[in-house]
Amino acid sequence: MKNKFLISLTEKYESPLYVYDAEKIISQYQRLTNAFSGVKKLKINYAMKALSNISILKILKSLNAGLDTVSVQEVQLGLKAGFKPQDIIFTPNGVSLEEIEQAMGLGVQINIDNLSILEQFGQKYPKVPVCIRMNPHIMAGGNSKISVGHIDSKFGISIHQTPHIHRVVKNTGMLITGIHMHTGSDIYDIDAFLRATDILFDAGRDFDNLEYIDFGSGFKVPYKEGDNQTDIEELGSKLSKKFNEYCTSTKRDLTLMFEPGKFLVSEAGKFLTSVNVVKQTTSTVFASVDSGLNHLIRPMFYDAYHHIVNLSNPNGKKRFYTVVGYICETDTFGSNRKISEIKEGDILCFNNAGAYAFSMASNYNSRYRPAEVLIYKGKDYLIRERETFEDILNKQIAVNITL
Repeated sequence: MKNKFLISLTEKYESPLYVYDAEKIISQYQRLTNAFSGVKKLKINYAMKALSNISILKILKSLNAGLDTVSVQEVQLGLKAGFKPQDIIFTPNGVSLEEIEQAMGLGVQINIDNLSILEQFGQKYPKVPVCIRMNPHIMAGGNSKISVGHIDSKFGISIHQTPHIHRVVKNTGMLITGIHMHTGSDIYDIDAFLRATDILFDAGRDFDNLEYIDFGSGFKVPYKEGDNQTDIEELGSKLSKKFNEYCTSTKRDLTLMFEPGKFLVSEAGKFLTSVNVVKQTTSTVFASVDSGLNHLIRPMFYDAYHHIVNLSNPNGKKRFYTVVGYICETDTFGSNRKISEIKEGDILCFNNAGAYAFSMASNYNSRYRPAEVLIYKGKDYLIRERETFEDILNKQIAVNITL
């Protein structure tokens, strides 16, 4: 997407504004499926928590993707987008049995990540197919907050508790059709990932009714030029070979599953903001924009890097800026970034804003959440309206108390 086109979108829809490139999402999906084309049965379940706009979901559905969901509300949204229940897997963490029963009632595949709920579910619904999320105790992920396969993680049942799993399965007679892992996000160490898959392969041998193995995702995408990223083609070649050999040795016709989120949508998204103030202090030049951590929390929450470009002056002299937001809180997007000279009113673009960006936005400081626009073949489509004051008041109840 060219600079002038992006700027024209802020003139049409105002800023701040999220913009998504549908063709990039499609190409990322095709890249992943091509990397694993040597596998007989492959299922890609999009991790919709990354970006849950219903128009994005419809794109993934048209590509024959399934959905990875983590709440009943995500399940309902997936069904609303047209996904069949059997193409949705429910992989929550720490939810009640009641919520899992709600999801079961909607007909989706259930994935359980703790022994307590596994036993309760098995006692009540022994004939309902269940997937088990296991923790392989492999440290992976680019940040401690997104590394979820290590020994101290709250996610999954420890691989060392496998005997307990089998005791529950035997006592309840429950039906285990899948096993699952997710080691974390921003994985580029393929060898570490493959070590985790070996652990899951070994665990799978003891489940007689296994139909699929879900290897999670967390594949790293580049955030700047020369950045590390997961070599999907190399992973596809190595893991496909291991998976096919495993199916042959166990005499099973299994499905290989993944649940990518960031890999599919991160690079497709751009976040456009307008510069409110350029402020010089004794040591720093601040460029303050019309947004903040209420719209893009990743830099403050994950120390995430988003490349920032001045669309209004792309060829200007490079200067150092600290780009900040308008929230009454420290909300720094980038410190001491070398960016083309910035003036008030310029449009700045944050790259890699497709994943965990709008989906984590809030109304902090009573600010409106931005609009979202989808681009396909050069045409723009508004897929979420900008919020209004009425949206802020919606569901609030004004009570007049006599003091």
